[in-house]
Amino acid sequence: MFDSDDLAEIRAAKEEWASETLDPTLSRFGEREETFVTDTGGHEVDRLYTPDDVADLDYEEDLGFPGEEPYTRGPYPTMYRGRLWTMRQYAGMGTASETNERFHYLLDEGQTGLSMAFDLPTQMGYDSDDAMAAGEVGKSGVAIDTLRDMERVFDGIPLDEVSTSMTINAPASVLLAMYIAVGDEQGVPREELRGTIQNDLLKEYVARNTYIYPPEPSMRIITDVFEFCAEEVPNFNTISISGYHIREAGSTAAQEVAFTLGNGIEYVEAALDAGLDVDEFAPQLSFFFNAHNDVLEEAAKFRAARRMWATIMEERFGAESEKSKQLKFHTQTGGSTLTAQQVENNVVRVAYQALAAVLGGTQSLHTNGKDEALSLPTEKSVRTALRTQQILAHESGVADTIDPLAGSYYVESLTDRIEDDAFDLIEEVDDRGGMLQAVEDQWVQRQIQDVAYERQREIEEGERVIVGVNEFRVEDEEPEADVEEVSEEDERRQVESVESVREERDDDAVESALDDLR
Repeated sequence: MFDSDDLAEIRAAKEEWASETLDPTLSRFGEREETFVTDTGGHEVDRLYTPDDVADLDYEEDLGFPGEEPYTRGPYPTMYRGRLWTMRQYAGMGTASETNERFHYLLDEGQTGLSMAFDLPTQMGYDSDDAMAAGEVGKSGVAIDTLRDMERVFDGIPLDEVSTSMTINAPASVLLAMYIAVGDEQGVPREELRGTIQNDLLKEYVARNTYIYPPEPSMRIITDVFEFCAEEVPNFNTISISGYHIREAGSTAAQEVAFTLGNGIEYVEAALDAGLDVDEFAPQLSFFFNAHNDVLEEAAKFRAARRMWATIMEERFGAESEKSKQLKFHTQTGGSTLTAQQVENNVVRVAYQALAAVLGGTQSLHTNGKDEALSLPTEKSVRTALRTQQILAHESGVADTIDPLAGSYYVESLTDRIEDDAFDLIEEVDDRGGMLQAVEDQWVQRQIQDVAYERQREIEEGERVIVGVNEFRVEDEEPEADVEEVSEEDERRQVESVESVREERDDDAVESALDDLR
């Protein structure tokens, strides 16, 4: 660390540099912009950073070592030197059989975990033959109506050898029950099942809107799942507290962290109110963040979030278990950053975003296909997205040392600023009665909408450059020809499958089971 005399010398040297070297250059050439800001526009970027910008940094309290509080440098002592992040490509399409085929393809290509996308009717709790499901079956993911569908998805995939992330919220308990049932049929002990259900209803009200029940009853279901999983499937993450969709809706990096951790606080409080012990359920909490284009801001965001969660769990909830304080998270590259114009540019965007996630210490990663602004990704684009991760892991060198950006005057300063901004937002949420109340009052939604509006205005007025969209355009661009499509025939087959199950099942046994449950 630098003492006060050292900092005084650095400040004097910086002033001398500015006077003798910088100012003459500025007077002749100027700079590209009058002001530079981070990608979200939340923080002005100074011209030069020195030790003076991190003068208050305390190594032990603010950074520490990997695997030790406050976990700024990572939740595990060896990080990627011990084990690479899980490469978990998001997949789900059309029917269960098609999804099973894609899963096998990805595993054969070297993917190390499964991530399951569900179609809109499944996310909203509708069977495929419901009138509300017409035209949407299998479009944004796989249609799962029955246990038979789940069995087909995982046919030939041993559940004791893979971890599975399921992006499902309102019906999460139902889909988890089906997954456990498939494991039971395969003879896999429940304690060996690994994976995550998203199960994050608050962010549905904030950003996504695929909810079924009002907020308060939804919280009850979530805490019931916490209790069940702690006893039955202790290695399954019971919730993926998601900032991803908050960022997709238009938030800043600091808002993404604040509102995500704010949701986490609300879930912990609900579980404690239900009589659960914090150190029994908190180790099974996981998080899900977005990775956008500003590489250094994103890396700083991840580092700040880890440090904040350790502080929250210890100081606010009295957690004693180290696992309760470790924020472990999945990252997906930014879907909202992908463009339909010049889709090949999306390969580059995704690579930079993946780099940011790895520099920030993610535990698992999904890289988007270049064509996801147009449709479900094709097999070829999924392979390219997976290869992006593999090249990053095995050829770039960034996984060879832990937290390689630590000590950067800029990154450490930005980490502190994001942390300060996010804690200020959490304090305001507390003043408004907590996240549940702030969401019901629409306050959180308005904060995000204001940022989204301003960003769109910047794009339309040319203040923010989007390559291929408002700058560097190509006239008469050839449309992307190879697009994944789900046909009406796929929907018809799925509807027939649901009807077949209803015809073949023992309705008396169904009613008896439901009566027992009630």
